[in-house]
Amino acid sequence: MAENGTFALRLERVQDYEFKAIFDQEHLAPLTLDEPPPLGHNRGPNPSRLLGAAVGDCLSASLLFCLQRAKIEVKNIKTTVTGTLVRNAQGRLRIGKIEVHLMVEVAAEQQRMIRCLELFEDFCVVTASVRRGIPIDVLVTNPQGEELYRDAGPPVEAFS
Repeated sequence: MAENGTFALRLERVQDYEFKAIFDQEHLAPLTLDEPPPLGHNRGPNPSRLLGAAVGDCLSASLLFCLQRAKIEVKNIKTTVTGTLVRNAQGRLRIGKIEVHLMVEVAAEQQRMIRCLELFEDFCVVTASVRRGIPIDVLVTNPQGEELYRDAGPPVEAFS
C-alpha cells in the first residue's frame, strides 16, 4: 500500500514449466512458480494461484490498514480465496471468478468497523485492477460466521 511508482521482477526458466521470479527488492527471496501436471511438476504456485494470493493479500492488508487507522485492535484475519476456471468461446481456460472470504476478529464493538468495511476494497490496488476483467466477490465475517460485509462487485462482461 505504501508503494509508489513502478515495480519490477524478472522470470528465469529453471526447467520445463518451472520459473524463478526474482524481485526488484534484493531482500526478497526468489519465488518458484510451476504448472501442475501434466505440464509441470507443481514445485510452486501457478500464475492463477498467485493472482488469487495477490487479491486475497491486498484485501486483507487494506482492511487491516483501515482498522488500525481507526484504532480498532485486530486479533486475527484469516482469508480464503477460491478461483473458478472457465473456458471461453475458443475453449481457452480463463479465471471466471474469484471469491474472497475474510474472517476478521476484532477486540472492539463490531459497529466501529462499519466505515472500514465501506472503504477497504476501494484502497486495494490489486482487486480494483483485476476487477476490470474478473468478477471478485468479497465476504467479511466474524469468527462466529456472522456476515459483516458482502460485495459481489460490479458485473463484468462475459468472456467471448
